[in-house]
Amino acid sequence: MDATQVKALIRARYGNIAAGTSSGTCAPSCCDGSSSKTLGEKSQQMGYSNEELAGVPDDANLGLGCGNPQAIAEMKPGEVVVDLGSGAGIDCFLAAKQVGPQGHVIGVDMTHEMLAKARANAVKVGAGNVEFRLGEIEHLPIADNTADVILSNCVINLVPDKAQVFREAFRVLKPGGRLAISDVVNTAPLAPELACDSTLICGCVVGAAPPHQIETWLADAGFTAIRVTVHPESRDLIATWAPGRGVEKYVASAAIEGWKPTS
Repeated sequence: MDATQVKALIRARYGNIAAGTSSGTCAPSCCDGSSSKTLGEKSQQMGYSNEELAGVPDDANLGLGCGNPQAIAEMKPGEVVVDLGSGAGIDCFLAAKQVGPQGHVIGVDMTHEMLAKARANAVKVGAGNVEFRLGEIEHLPIADNTADVILSNCVINLVPDKAQVFREAFRVLKPGGRLAISDVVNTAPLAPELACDSTLICGCVVGAAPPHQIETWLADAGFTAIRVTVHPESRDLIATWAPGRGVEKYVASAAIEGWKPTS
């Protein structure tokens, strides 16, 4: 499939999830309810605390992530945060609490249904310092040098042109700004039957890149202090995404960090 077809699959799949149906043209996905664990238990496996989960609307947590970028972001009051692929808004609402009323959070998502859900959730909690914008993360609807922090949670692996995502992130960050990303990385060459399975595109498996490739893309974009930290313990969670297919042998969650130089 070409990039346009991949995006159409992703948009349809996650639009259906936001609308409350698991039906779609691309399955399974990392959010399928194929595990015996509850949504809360799976979220805790990703690294969210009970306090964090209790502080956001139920509709904001769809269990779509593979980690908790909040844990590495070290956000401060007054900062501007951009969330790439913000979904129903869980990471935006958590970030809004950390940056406070003087800060600002911008979520970007290409799925109309997700944006509608996120905006409704913002109204529920009165999150006046959060906004959600329609857009593709390869072409962010945000001005240069806007953000102090860029977050993302298990989204960049879904994008065909990942190098362009990192170039856009660099553009949007202020000098001295930083990335705090949780995503899936490829740790071993995929078995042929998995690599050729289009249903695993939406499942955060086929599109995962190896850590060294991510480091190269980040460096080429201009980032420094680059670090990709693989979390092997995430394989228990990943095994639930496509039960019985062994995808956990090939991908794992990782924390991806980088800084935009001050000059």
